Amino acid sequence: MVSKLRRKFVITAMSALLVILLVLISVINVANFVEFTKSADDILKILADNDGTFPEMGPGQAMNEMKVAGIEASIMESDPSNGSSQTMNSAQESSTPPAPKSEERGRDIFSYNKNVEAPFSTRYFWVKIDDSGKVKEIDTGHIASILEETAGEMAESIYASSKTKGYESTYRYYVRRLDTGDTLLLFKDCSSDMYNAIKLLRNTFLLMLACLLAMFILVWIMSGHAVSPVVESLEKQKRFITDAGHELKTPLAVISASVDVIELDNGKSEWTISIKNQIKRMTDLIQKMLTLSRMEEENVRLVFTDIDLSSICLETAGSFEAVAESAGKKYTTDIEDGIHIKGDKNSMTQLLSLLIDNAMKYSSEKGSIEVRLQRGKHIELEVRNTCDNIPEGDLDKLFDRFYRADTSRNRKSGGYGIGLSVARAIVTSHGGSIEALRDGDNIIRFVARFSK
Repeated sequence: MVSKLRRKFVITAMSALLVILLVLISVINVANFVEFTKSADDILKILADNDGTFPEMGPGQAMNEMKVAGIEASIMESDPSNGSSQTMNSAQESSTPPAPKSEERGRDIFSYNKNVEAPFSTRYFWVKIDDSGKVKEIDTGHIASILEETAGEMAESIYASSKTKGYESTYRYYVRRLDTGDTLLLFKDCSSDMYNAIKLLRNTFLLMLACLLAMFILVWIMSGHAVSPVVESLEKQKRFITDAGHELKTPLAVISASVDVIELDNGKSEWTISIKNQIKRMTDLIQKMLTLSRMEEENVRLVFTDIDLSSICLETAGSFEAVAESAGKKYTTDIEDGIHIKGDKNSMTQLLSLLIDNAMKYSSEKGSIEVRLQRGKHIELEVRNTCDNIPEGDLDKLFDRFYRADTSRNRKSGGYGIGLSVARAIVTSHGGSIEALRDGDNIIRFVARFSK
């Protein structure tokens, strides 16, 4: 019981943490993608507003010209007699946006650096297409990884799709319709941003795994303390059932003996017969409660031997034939021969008796009951019966302790709602599973599965 509770606690906690981390990682990575996409769109719009160049830069090979100018400036500076060096330096300075004041730089340093370096760090190209759809002009002077022919093909493909922006491979593109009737298509290389986005996704995923591992260790260590109050409560409940069961046996035995003495003196009467019936019911209830408590104990290990389940089913099912006949119910069996399992013979006999007895009590009047034992992927023991009032919803609740689908019917049949709980405990102790299934509107099936 402790192990089951700890496993459920750990699984619940880890599932909640996994959902939170997945949502967090998704938000971080999606936000990063949206951010660098927005940044690329902003740069492309600036380029579109300035006919494919950054402000205060010349067309075409402006960046290369600035590099050449820088080389010439250094040559001029080496000759003090040449007065043109100052002019060249002034030209270089004029191409760079003025630095903000010291207080502005402190407030917006990241934006300033981005704006100043954008013309030198941005790799882009553009293509102009006339109104007939033919390439008019191509500028690839600001990027080394693309050829004019490839640039033209990419532009024509996007122009034909009528899209205004999006991604083409690792390039973010933006389409602007010019006043001249031409169409300007600008492309920015986002391969570096995408590479960093993939690295961020990988790193956050690895961080998530590390967090899950660390959390699993902590939760597993703390789970014992977390479930200890529940475990203590369950242990007290089991101990109470066991102690109460043994304490009740003595007064029931005394009452039964007293009734026997009364019958010897005065003969049987409807009162003594009623008392004996109630004693029998109480004794049966106590026995089932003790069996259920014993089955649910983790330290209880039944002695399993090779048993002939087919013979057990034939013998146990045969003992109910007279009961079914007297009640006017159709009773059939379909038991395959030679099926053996590892288990406890007494427990399996009790299991089959509980299932058949349940079918006898709750089957419809003049209804039918069928007991089947077959071997397939698993060994299946099935008891089915017709029923007028099958509970709605999940039938698994039928295995809850003291569950009653029809209270008046239970009083009439003598049921306490504990037999199916004992049946599940027996099946579970044998490493199997049991479920209740609805077959149409008037047939209910109880199917127990065991490993071969």
